[in-house]
Amino acid sequence: MGDFIKTQNSFADGEVAPEFYARDNIKGLSKLENMYVLAGGGLARRPGLESVAELDSNARLIAFSVSETENYILALTDGHILVFSDGQSIKDLIAPWDFEDLSKLQYAQRFGTIIFVHPDYPPYVLKKSGGDFDLSIFNFERNDSDMTVNIPFMKFDDAEDIKITVTSNSSGSNFATFKTNKAYWVPEDEEGRFLLLGKQWTIAEYISSTEVKAYVNGTYTVPDKPVSDWREAAFSERRGWPCSITFHQDRLVFGGSRSWPSGVWLSKVGKHNNFDVGTGLDDEAIFITLLSQQRQQICTVVSSDNLQILTSAGEWAISSKPLTPSVVDIKQHTSVGSVATRYLPPQKIEGATVFISGSKKDIRELSLDQLGENYNATDLCTLAKHLMQDPVDLSYNDETRQLFVVMGSGNIAVLNQNSALGISAWGTYKTQGGFKSVATVQGETFVVVKRGENYYLEKFSEGALKDAGQYGFSFCASALPLRASGHNANKIRVRKISARVLNTKTLFINNARADLPNEVFEENSTGYSGDVSINLFGIQRNCIEAPWTIKSSEQLPAKVLSVSMYGYYIV
Repeated sequence: MGDFIKTQNSFADGEVAPEFYARDNIKGLSKLENMYVLAGGGLARRPGLESVAELDSNARLIAFSVSETENYILALTDGHILVFSDGQSIKDLIAPWDFEDLSKLQYAQRFGTIIFVHPDYPPYVLKKSGGDFDLSIFNFERNDSDMTVNIPFMKFDDAEDIKITVTSNSSGSNFATFKTNKAYWVPEDEEGRFLLLGKQWTIAEYISSTEVKAYVNGTYTVPDKPVSDWREAAFSERRGWPCSITFHQDRLVFGGSRSWPSGVWLSKVGKHNNFDVGTGLDDEAIFITLLSQQRQQICTVVSSDNLQILTSAGEWAISSKPLTPSVVDIKQHTSVGSVATRYLPPQKIEGATVFISGSKKDIRELSLDQLGENYNATDLCTLAKHLMQDPVDLSYNDETRQLFVVMGSGNIAVLNQNSALGISAWGTYKTQGGFKSVATVQGETFVVVKRGENYYLEKFSEGALKDAGQYGFSFCASALPLRASGHNANKIRVRKISARVLNTKTLFINNARADLPNEVFEENSTGYSGDVSINLFGIQRNCIEAPWTIKSSEQLPAKVLSVSMYGYYIV
């Protein structure tokens, strides 16, 4: 038996999984709900939610920052893009995507433009020009001389043995009939582009699986034998469209497509609609295929210190500076893999790229080593994998240093990350109903919340004590099992628990209300700062349970800087 006084003045590790309860070096909790870790290591009740708008249906949120003074939230619903500014819906744009498509929709922003890509749809461009918004199909640059399109061309695997016999037909001098040596053509080839006889052709009409009609802008000479040296557009209705997108070194980058999942296409420098590889000059377009022993499906591409390519099997990087057709230094650095079934946008945190692993159980931090040569993929949720339950969306608020990860359950796992102060703390946010999507713009975090059968756009606000002005929520923080003198306690008797609080108006310790001065409940009071305590009697024999819990369901502010226990234990 031994007396103990144990003070926990840092909760920097947040909620940890039960398998770590016997560790002495963890500054964590067995439960952290609707609270977050302060910069100094203490705990605070989370902000409430402020209502923005009611939505007609579920939505996916995307931040759109045009300038420091022009910031918007886009709510993508079934066939619409709703544009919100300062809590008001200012534009409703008709969009081509069904709600089921939105999980694979990726995007890249540059100034007042966002380009959206999806493997089953041509890219679309959203522009903010003047006081209006416009959504249109992305057009590859045309050459004025012959109206050919600067789209990338390639030879697909299923076309390697296909030979095309070209014959003239009665439709005109710039029309031809293409016949193949075996079944190849499909109805989706209509309006598709092909490159053969040194010219760019467009399929005008599908006749059969071995025959189509095509036309070219100009004249041509009928070849005397079947043509085997031909290519088709990398992107089309038949082959699919880019899966991922970013801007890097003033090039537009497309990563993967439905029919070529390991391809990377980079535009000309400064000409983001031109993907003509030309003669390989430094500023011309680039095409790369990832080569490895494993099948590599590109999940997303990220512009950071290098061009990062996250695939279903690992993490690649192109480190060339500048990046030119003749200098492409590409290699695979790690083998974690990313989620391929939906787009979970990687976030930039403290200079690193944070992404969700393909197993959906890890949050990985991709960062260069001290020499700046190789990437490591550190696991940020090593202590809290029990909180990773089917992530469906994520966003990072760099002002509050919080990563919000929306789970399929409707909860949000929240990471407070501050490496300089040694804080890497996970917790859970809950609300009445469930969270569906999250996005952050200019330090404000917005969420889609489903309450009953209705959907709402809301945002976290320090001034809100309730959610949406009417829904209360409780908060809770529970200690780890007691460890004393390096041992697990077998039996403990806690005589007193004391909490040091800051600007607090409500607190319960082990179900007993903390005694706060009456004046703190006055409207102009900031709350009580000091020590509050409760005296306890009785013996705790199930010592794997939390020896103390602080909580409250009252809609009042609370901050806890430290918790102390006084009593004796038996090992």
